[in-house]
Amino acid sequence: MERTVVVVPEAGLHARPASTLVQTANRFDADVSIGRADDDETVSAASMLSVSGLNVAHGETVRVVAEGPDAADALAAVCSLLTTELDEEAGDGGETE
Repeated sequence: MERTVVVVPEAGLHARPASTLVQTANRFDADVSIGRADDDETVSAASMLSVSGLNVAHGETVRVVAEGPDAADALAAVCSLLTTELDEEAGDGGETE
């Protein structure tokens, strides 16, 4: 199963969005990979280093591939993350004295 989506989070696939994507991909019994839509190469969505190493920015198009028993659910969850703006303020902690 495969889907192509445009990355919506302002941070692209760096920091929090990449971490959230990896955590989500690892919840399913499926091998999920991701790569630029214009490139045949993909990396494991289970690896934070691999995902953040893609250096995908906001507005770029990526291809998400999933194989395994939970492939459809994994693909839907990962693509939903990629096409939704994350709340970067959450968990900020605010000012300290």
